Amino acid sequence: MSKLGNLGARLYRGEVGYDFIGKRKVWYGVSILITITAVVALAVQGLNLGIEFKGGAVFTTPKTEASVSQTQEAAEEASGHQAIVQKLGNGGVRIQVSGVDTAKSDQIKAELATDLKVPANDINAELVGPSWGAQIANKAWMGLGIFMILCVIYLAIAFEWRMAVAALIALIHDITITVGIYALVGFEVTPGTVIGLLTILGYSLYDTVVVFDSLKEQSKGITKQTKQTYSEVANLSINSTLVRSINTTVVALLPVAGLLFIGGGVLGAGMLNDISLSLFVGLAAGAYSSIFIATPLVADLKEREPQMKALKKRVLAKRAQAAAKSESETTGQDEEPADLGPEDAAPAGAASGVVGQRRTQPQARNRGRGRPSGKRR
Repeated sequence: MSKLGNLGARLYRGEVGYDFIGKRKVWYGVSILITITAVVALAVQGLNLGIEFKGGAVFTTPKTEASVSQTQEAAEEASGHQAIVQKLGNGGVRIQVSGVDTAKSDQIKAELATDLKVPANDINAELVGPSWGAQIANKAWMGLGIFMILCVIYLAIAFEWRMAVAALIALIHDITITVGIYALVGFEVTPGTVIGLLTILGYSLYDTVVVFDSLKEQSKGITKQTKQTYSEVANLSINSTLVRSINTTVVALLPVAGLLFIGGGVLGAGMLNDISLSLFVGLAAGAYSSIFIATPLVADLKEREPQMKALKKRVLAKRAQAAAKSESETTGQDEEPADLGPEDAAPAGAASGVVGQRRTQPQARNRGRGRPSGKRR
């Protein structure tokens, strides 16, 4: 944990980092590929809508010795439709059969009582009309639309319209991937799934707003300096909040993974799959989009502004000047003086400009010849 904290501090200070913005075309390509796969799966396979959306009957029985497979076989034989059976904690079973009316429901109930060896009066039958499911779907779409509109308005006021547009695209990206996963795996779509979809929007937006807030703070007065471009500041914002985003996402995913893999997979509580799969996929997609989609989109939109274009030119020009100056200084230090012969060697301390005067100096040294030796009187 101390190493992770140290890494987070170094990322926050900008001492280390990964170039998320520089590789944004790679992330865009990955997201487009995943989104296309999700849309194709949705168009080809479609969603496995639950009984709440298609209409049908739900039968709940008391404790029975029949297994899930035996119960499913008996329900499908009695109804002539595909049945979904879930084992309940009290030993009973819950049977969902779509496309069943009231008259057919009574016949299925009687046959189930015989096959499962339980009293017919103890079997609870509930009919669900398709119109009720349509009302749920319409209200869910309405709630989703209102949520997105309010989010865009808030982000445009709190930050700016470019961040609002980027956040909206990230939200659509997350929803599309989550719905596509449901189409691929064939999990049943129930009202719990809709609740999960609406819930993940808040988590996705939370991670995005954290990065946007850091970007807003670090980009104040950005046009008054010539050290960093807007894309580089955006990259620093992602790196400075990276550990925090990872921690919050992992902490949120752990209990959801427990519901999905342990509750739904190991324990067989199929009803948990409805909401846990949407939460698990949505949380992971939201963390991905806030780092790899939303912030790079903001950088792309901001770099189109004339001020940011001029800033980028100034930053690059200053770096080119600094690089040229550094290269010039390095070249000057690396030059070695040419080897000189004995007759061309300058005396110690002599200036380089007077080396050529050495040939006239012997006359000056012969001035004292002919003077008598000894002490002067």
